[in-house]
Amino acid sequence: MLPSASTYEELIQTFRWEIPEYYNIGIDVCDKWAQATPDRVALIHWREDGGVEQFTFEEIRQLSNQTAHLLAEHGIGRGDRVGVLLPQRPETAYAHVAIYKMGAIAVPLFTLFGPEALRYRLQNSGAAAVITDEEGAAKLARLREELPDLRVVFNVDGSGHGSVDFHQARRGQPTAFTPVTTKAEDPALIIYTSGTTGPPKGALHAHRTLLGHLPGVEMSHDFFPQQNDLIWTPADWAWIGGLYDVLMPAWHHGITVVSRRFRKFDPEAAFQLLAMFDVRNAFLPPTALKMMRTVATPWKRWSYEVRTIASGGEPLGAELLAWGLQAFGLTINEFYGQTECNMVVSSCAAIMPAKPGHMGRPVPGHEVAILDERGRQVPPGTLGQIAVRRPDPVMFLEYWHNPQATRDKFLGEWLLTGDVGVMDEEGYIRFVGRNDDIIISAGYRIGPGEIEDCLMGHPAVSMAAVVGVPDPTRHQVVKAFIVLAPGYDPDEALAEEIRQYVKSRLAAHEYPRQIEFVDSLPMTATGKIMRRVLREE
Repeated sequence: MLPSASTYEELIQTFRWEIPEYYNIGIDVCDKWAQATPDRVALIHWREDGGVEQFTFEEIRQLSNQTAHLLAEHGIGRGDRVGVLLPQRPETAYAHVAIYKMGAIAVPLFTLFGPEALRYRLQNSGAAAVITDEEGAAKLARLREELPDLRVVFNVDGSGHGSVDFHQARRGQPTAFTPVTTKAEDPALIIYTSGTTGPPKGALHAHRTLLGHLPGVEMSHDFFPQQNDLIWTPADWAWIGGLYDVLMPAWHHGITVVSRRFRKFDPEAAFQLLAMFDVRNAFLPPTALKMMRTVATPWKRWSYEVRTIASGGEPLGAELLAWGLQAFGLTINEFYGQTECNMVVSSCAAIMPAKPGHMGRPVPGHEVAILDERGRQVPPGTLGQIAVRRPDPVMFLEYWHNPQATRDKFLGEWLLTGDVGVMDEEGYIRFVGRNDDIIISAGYRIGPGEIEDCLMGHPAVSMAAVVGVPDPTRHQVVKAFIVLAPGYDPDEALAEEIRQYVKSRLAAHEYPRQIEFVDSLPMTATGKIMRRVLREE
């Protein structure tokens, strides 16, 4: 979708959206390739038992068609919601393709969700079916009485817990299926946001959202795809980052995706995977990068040649960028977005220099601005709300059954991200923090990202999170929660050393006056640090 360009300015000037009236994600990412090049490899799956499976686009087409017939046999049709409660595995991918081709609505669900999280999402969405595994079927069995809309649970591992054996039932279905004709504006999926207040909200996306993602994906991977590109991410496909920053955009371009379930992310296994499958492109969230950084001299242990690494979800800092250059010989491209409006800001080392602490510039086709409280654009260098102008192909349709929350998300023609940032004269945007992550201390507004980045530069710090805690004099002071690197003992002398380290590198009002050493940090299923939990504690 992106035109070739040698500068960012040229890219912005020459880009034009091409969104057809009629469009279906399932046809785009699967059937068009199955027809044109049926033997092209769509998926390489590294199983937990060490075995490797490959699936061509023609095989994905047949499997997804059988899945569509199976769902239809159980009364699932256009507009019905279908939960997909699975990790990275082939069934997850072709279940999504089937749901889109049927005109139904996919509801991705994290396997780490407990019963309360599943109950709320399935009740709220009114899901009529769920495709899951043995572990998920066991969770759902305890909830069935509270889910009156849920007609059937399919189990890819068998038929335990009152579920239908997915594969046994699928094999008897026809391999030919006529996809439903959908418009680009028709609904395709609901992804629930974690939310900072209140219950999660279901962001309803149209089929066009995949096309809306493409410029940001292509920009963050230095004009993806290139010859021999092959992509992988450890990010769960239940997260918009795994599903629509990697899997679906790659298949739109006919690029092979590598999948592997990591029950717990293993940085050494990640390097092994990069080498084993000749991965050329990777989306690695900052948390994964921080864990991979703990592996000593990986370039001496594994032979890998990665062309691009993109990262998003939390700000990158100078330390991780410098490590990425050393470990991979490339500049990690940072991007920004959120569930409701994703991939709208990105860096792109191929055409513009990276600015540590900045997440990039607006992606072509997306108008991103910094606004004040009244919705007016502020001058460069001024702190304000990060916002995106509507209409925009990647933007969500609405919050499912929540019109008030939908209205509250907008200020006039602008979608408010809920994030605070600064744009400089060149259009680079610096993420400062969530509105509720901002620390107000002695009149200063302090974002946690810069302090966390500085802390990561200290050799004793493995991971860090920063929040504001109440203070009778300053309103709030900065508190750091720190996971120590091996070989360091948590004592006051080390805490003072870290305080002075930050104080000497940032500012006197930004250093952590309080430090607590912890064994781990609370994180979401997508690997984001949950500062809210730390504040509550």
